[in-house]
Amino acid sequence: MTDSKRRKGLVAASALLGGVLVLTACSGSDDKASGGGSSTQAQADEAAAKKSSQADITITPRDGSSNASINNSAAVTVSKGTLTGVTMTTADGKAVSGALSADKKSWKPSVQLERSTTYKVAAEAKDSAGLVAHENASFTTVSPTNSFIGTFTPEDGSTVGVGMPVSINFDKQITNKAAVQKGITVSTTSGQEVACHWFSTQRMDCRPQDYWKENSTVTLKLALDGVEGASGVYGVQQKTVTFHIGRNQVSYVDAKTKEMKVTQDGRTVKTIPISAGSPENKTYQGVMVMSEKFKETRMNGATVGFTDSDGKGEYDIKDVPHAIRLTSSGTFLHGNYWGAKSIFGSVNTSHGCVGLSDTKGADDTSTPAYWMYSHSIVGDVVVISNTGDKTVAPDNGLNGWNMNWAAWKAGSAV
Repeated sequence: MTDSKRRKGLVAASALLGGVLVLTACSGSDDKASGGGSSTQAQADEAAAKKSSQADITITPRDGSSNASINNSAAVTVSKGTLTGVTMTTADGKAVSGALSADKKSWKPSVQLERSTTYKVAAEAKDSAGLVAHENASFTTVSPTNSFIGTFTPEDGSTVGVGMPVSINFDKQITNKAAVQKGITVSTTSGQEVACHWFSTQRMDCRPQDYWKENSTVTLKLALDGVEGASGVYGVQQKTVTFHIGRNQVSYVDAKTKEMKVTQDGRTVKTIPISAGSPENKTYQGVMVMSEKFKETRMNGATVGFTDSDGKGEYDIKDVPHAIRLTSSGTFLHGNYWGAKSIFGSVNTSHGCVGLSDTKGADDTSTPAYWMYSHSIVGDVVVISNTGDKTVAPDNGLNGWNMNWAAWKAGSAV
């Protein structure tokens, strides 16, 4: 080998060796050469941690949730710190009001959320060192398709008669009746036992064995939020309702004597001549509860099956005075100004209602119908007898009193 070739070989070997040394240095395997890479990273992580807030924010429901409750879902809490700001908005930017707890550890919206709505929550908190933490989440509340509500009567704060049941009508068919019923409680200051009865998959009524005690208070609690009433269908209501029971008024209509006796607390306070259903159109018998009152209303026979050959109603009176509904099928206790005064107390002429003498316009305070209307409240009881017709169905109006206690309790799901 010549000297020139030997020198070229040494240069090449040296270059190769140098490359290896460079690569080795870049790998960081030699702590002394790298200046202590791994320990430096640990120190950097520790330093970064010291600069991060210790406040730990939790937003519920979790980010991306769907079918969230409209009552209890939204909440922000923090540990190892205090909340300094929370904003909640709908997807289109509408703000939702909320309240921060006194200790600034939690926040909740102060209004009920809307169904089928997407909400965004942004929260900020500080720890004891004043370092700030942030958290964000977005969730969507349960849709009307996947939720149910119950429309109830009587109304919160109302005063009603002793016959008024709690009646709840659901907007979806309830197949898990037991779960729903367990979420509903009805109690009374009188101490009476209250039982509930399902008339269908969409209606449940609750009452005591005998009429409510006068001057008592009844409380209805709906704790249905999140209760699965049917497969994939959840309750959204969380509500407490109270109503007062007034004086005990029960009126007794006798279609044979054509007379109505009005009693209060067991004492007869008024006797009124009436005209009930004719022999061709008998009035239902049984215990009926006043469910609605109208100073004037329209009554058209076509709406309850009384039609002429042309399909129009056998009657169509646009201003029936002092009308009180007794059944959902159309039985009323009402004023009658079109009939002769002589029929009241002597002959039954109606299409099934109970008529009382009245004056057109509903302003004559001297008429029996006016007296009855002004002395009645929703929930008062009317017992009708001697009509020759069948007993009214318990679910035709608020008339569950026509079912004995054993049968009533048998309709409970719990």
